[in-house]
Amino acid sequence: MIMEFIRFTDEKRLKFIAQTLENSIIAGAEVLDIGCGNGVISRRLGEMGFNVLGVDVSEKAIARANSLNKNSNVRFEVKSAEQLVADEKKYAAIICSEVLEHLHHPEMLLKVLRKILAEHGVLIVTVPNGQGGRELFVTKPVQALMRKFPRIWGWLLKVKSFLGYQGTTDQSDADDLSHIQFFTVNSLTALARKGGFEIMYWGKSNFIEDVFPISFLTKRIRNLQKLDCKITELLPLRFTGGFLTIWK
Repeated sequence: MIMEFIRFTDEKRLKFIAQTLENSIIAGAEVLDIGCGNGVISRRLGEMGFNVLGVDVSEKAIARANSLNKNSNVRFEVKSAEQLVADEKKYAAIICSEVLEHLHHPEMLLKVLRKILAEHGVLIVTVPNGQGGRELFVTKPVQALMRKFPRIWGWLLKVKSFLGYQGTTDQSDADDLSHIQFFTVNSLTALARKGGFEIMYWGKSNFIEDVFPISFLTKRIRNLQKLDCKITELLPLRFTGGFLTIWK
């Protein structure tokens, strides 16, 4: 398998998704990757033998996904949630990875997913912990700075670029990756129930390896990323940087 993710945390999340599917659905089953971005997750699942449809509303993201795809059992389409309902197709599993935090109304997407998830199907949701280190000390301050002091932010972008930081992720290079929702255990649980789901499992992603200035070191030393992911497994759930969850 081709390793497309650079950060160990991203590989850990992908491994969680893959193992959940292997334990939950049969080989060759139909899988939907909603908000697939560049398609890195879809392509890996396709290599495992699943039939995957990756969808995103970003034409730029889907164009990139198609340019990288070499799997005949994986396809990518620009498609909205409403179009998925109109297709009247059911999926054995749906992946919603690092998507809900970008939506103004995530409950609307979950209503759609409830309709198109097959009976006894599994929904895998990963989101940042809104009270984790990355969101508290990086995402929230940076987004506030962007809104209130755009000129200063423009200068900082040049500094970030010089230090090797980019405004995209391995999973997506969409133009706007702003976080709107900052989920806690309680708020994510409430959202799931509102959408007709129950969260059956909570997993942890990382701890603080992606918090600047620590990230300046960890992005260059992969073993530190691995250590950080091991540390988070020893800590209470509220300290994790991201939630890895299974919904039914």
